[in-house]
Parts: sequence; C-alpha cells; structure tokens
Amino acid sequence: MLSMVKQFFSVILSLLLFLYAGLGRSGFDRDALKPMDGVTVETVTIASEGRNLDALLISPDPRPENATGVLWIHGGGYLTGMKEMAFMGRAYELAKTYGAVVLAPDYTLSVFSPYPAAQQDCYHSLLWLRDNAESIGVNDSQLMVGGESAGGGLCASVCMMARDSGEVNVAFQMPLYPMLDNRDTPSSEKNFSPVWNTPLNHMAWRLYLRGISEEELTPYAVPALQTDYAGLPPAYTFVGDGEPFYCETLTYIENLQKAGVEAKADVYHYNVHAVDMLEPMNEVGRMAAENFYANFARAQQTFFTAQPDGV
Repeated sequence: MLSMVKQFFSVILSLLLFLYAGLGRSGFDRDALKPMDGVTVETVTIASEGRNLDALLISPDPRPENATGVLWIHGGGYLTGMKEMAFMGRAYELAKTYGAVVLAPDYTLSVFSPYPAAQQDCYHSLLWLRDNAESIGVNDSQLMVGGESAGGGLCASVCMMARDSGEVNVAFQMPLYPMLDNRDTPSSEKNFSPVWNTPLNHMAWRLYLRGISEEELTPYAVPALQTDYAGLPPAYTFVGDGEPFYCETLTYIENLQKAGVEAKADVYHYNVHAVDMLEPMNEVGRMAAENFYANFARAQQTFFTAQPDGV
C-alpha cells in the first residue's frame, strides 16, 4: 500500500513539474531563464504549415562567421515546455563556450494540437536554419539537431524527414535520453522513477497521437518504428539505466550502428530522467554534461555535410 501511495505522488509531482514548465506559454516569467552573458538572444518568426512560431536565436557575442548551426528542441513529453528551456540544459553553453548559433523553436504542444504539428514546426525550423545560414553566420555544411527527452524524439524524427526529403542535410544529431517509442519497453514498463514514469509516458503519448490509428503511425510520429537507419546522421546521446527511456535510447543507437552510422551512447547508473537539467550539481549530472560537451566539440571538428545541390 505504501509503495502505491509513493507511486501516486511521484506521478502527481512529475506532472506538476512539467506543467510548471509549460506555464511559460501563459504568463510565466521567461526572462528569468535568460542568462545573457557571452551571447546575444533574439526572437525570430518561422512559418510552418499555415501558422507562425517564435524561436530564440542564441548566438555567441560577437556573432561569428562560419559557425556550427544547431537546432535545439526542448523537452516536456510533447505536451509542455518552452523555448527558454534552452537555457536550462545544454544548448546555451553550445553558443557561449563552443561558438555555435542555436535556434530553439516554440513548437506546437500536443495539448493544443497533436502530431504532426510539433514535428512540422521543428522540421520547418531546420529549413529556416538552412535558408538563413549565411545571414546569421552559420556554415550550412555543419547543421546539427539536438534536444532533450521529447525534444530528442523530435530530433530523431526531424533527421529522418531530412534524409527522406532530400531537402536539407544534417551533419550530426544529439537526441538526449529521447522519447522515441509509444510502446512499453522493458525499462518504460512499470517504471516509477522520479520526474518521468510509466503513467505519465502513456498519457503523453496518447495526447500526442490522439486521432491517429495504429495503422497510420509512421516513424515521423514514433521514431522507434523506423526500419531503415542507413544514411541518418551520426549521433551522440546519454541516458540513465534506471529511467524509462533507457531501452529505447540504446535500441536507437544500436540500430544506427548496425546501419553503419557512427553513433554512441553514454550510460549512467541513475534513475532520474533529465538528470543533467534537473540535478546539475549531482555528480552524475555534471559528468553527463561534461561528456556531452566533449562529444559535441569532437563533432564540430569531425562532421560536415554539404547541402543538396540547388539549395
């Protein structure tokens, strides 16, 4: 009985946390999440399937020439979150310390519109990064995509669409502890870890995929349904072995490796989802962040891919 009570309160507290992050869409003080030292921040507008969305453009100060361009997609179970979460995780340092230009979109949340709205918004954001590369000081042969949790799932989906469309080439992907599979895996089933857990996962996927039949699902909606991993960008990620997305993260990396794609996952013995963001002073959180930055720095020196002819 006590165990069930703990599980119940874990679910409630986790949901409150993610809803709190989502309040940014309706009055939360976003300026509190804007450390401005070392970077310049501006808001740009991106057209996406008949709607406009805001995105933060975070650039080193002074803005460089020929910089790495990074599309960074926030997490929140597809149902909540905001673009300013880029300052809570890894994206801000990519601009401040590693000289990247980061685009962080306010994509459509599933509480307002289900799939494919968020995916379309993120893909159009990648196209905006490609189209505006020269004017914002970005090397268009080094466009990268990354994100945390649901943002990691959208990262994988966007990279799949980019490969399939032939419209834009992605040099590197960073889907951190990504939300990839709407089906239970050995680690997401009956998991009541802090922050994210089985009941929340089921609820979030139902909300994101509402109105879509099982037969209509594609890898753009559920990246774990992908069967062809050839030609996808090289990848780096990390995940805790006690959190729900452990198995789907490793399966994604293993499938990339089997297809001949360079891909790596660091695994930490921990059960807190998004530990680098939510427990940044924790030893595991610090180690995860440091290793991420080291792998990003290597990717900057290693991975380039020219844009398609005619773009």
